[in-house]
Amino acid sequence: MLVHPGERAPIARLLTFLECGERLANDCARAQASLAPDRGMRRFLMGQARQEAMHAVVFQGAIAWLAPRHLGDAPFLPALEQYRGMLQEALRQGEFLETVLAEQVILEGLGEAILNRIEQGLVKRNAPFERLRRILIHQEEAHHGFGCRIVERAVAAQEVDLVRLRQRAQEYLALTDGMVLTLSDLFESIAENPTAWASDVRQFLPAWLAP
Repeated sequence: MLVHPGERAPIARLLTFLECGERLANDCARAQASLAPDRGMRRFLMGQARQEAMHAVVFQGAIAWLAPRHLGDAPFLPALEQYRGMLQEALRQGEFLETVLAEQVILEGLGEAILNRIEQGLVKRNAPFERLRRILIHQEEAHHGFGCRIVERAVAAQEVDLVRLRQRAQEYLALTDGMVLTLSDLFESIAENPTAWASDVRQFLPAWLAP
């Protein structure tokens, strides 16, 4: 794999950010399973939790290979901790649809956008484990698609306040922007535009979530 020596540490720290996101997604999916209204959703969410745990292990292995000194060296992201706090409060309040919006629709959309961007760079560098990388992206797509279907079904059935849902979406999206922009130095060190990465997540949002 053709990774320049100066790229190893920033790529490793970006992967650490993704690992943190996967661990948050794992915790959330496990908690969501206890709130889900039917057996099919519960089964999917428990499967998602297992996959997210596996993703975190994969990222940890990649970090150890790229830059062992930076293993566990997560960038300080206040926006991620705020996001975690909002999501945990929604779980405590039993706001199942809000948690699906925040985790599967927005956070998984961000993860999918970042993984697709990283994949473009890995293909250029003839990186190994292409099949494993495609499995990870496919699973992220499945989690995101599941969330979009659940929320869209609730919107169509008028089971949710769409105005409030849009407002909450903008609050969560502002925090994802903050996460990516906090990482701007890392993006720039590997010749990537952080604002482009921040805007990518909106390409994965349902049209009805536009403010």
